[in-house]
Amino acid sequence: QVQLVESGGGLVQAGGSLRLSCVASGIIFGVTGMGWGRQAPGMQRELVASISSSGDSTYYKDSVKGRFTISRDNGKNTVYLHMNSLKPEDTAVYYCNMGSDWGQGTQVTVSS
Repeated sequence: QVQLVESGGGLVQAGGSLRLSCVASGIIFGVTGMGWGRQAPGMQRELVASISSSGDSTYYKDSVKGRFTISRDNGKNTVYLHMNSLKPEDTAVYYCNMGSDWGQGTQVTVSS
């Protein structure tokens, strides 16, 4: 049974930074691509970043390129999302993703 547990969300001022973490269990982590999605109120969930199983390949949604960095530590079964220069429009619940599985989410609120 796959479990994805996110942490690291919170309230931050515009221009600030946060690091989200997602610990995965129930999978062979090192052979699986991972991602982070987000869902703002009234909006559909969207994928903002993903990383290949080895970490060699990444994808970013255009609006977060240059500000967000996805990384992973296969020895810790953990994927991270480093978020810098946060904007109010980044406010959302952020979810860890693996294939069709999603975590419970962690709230990120950016105040102006």
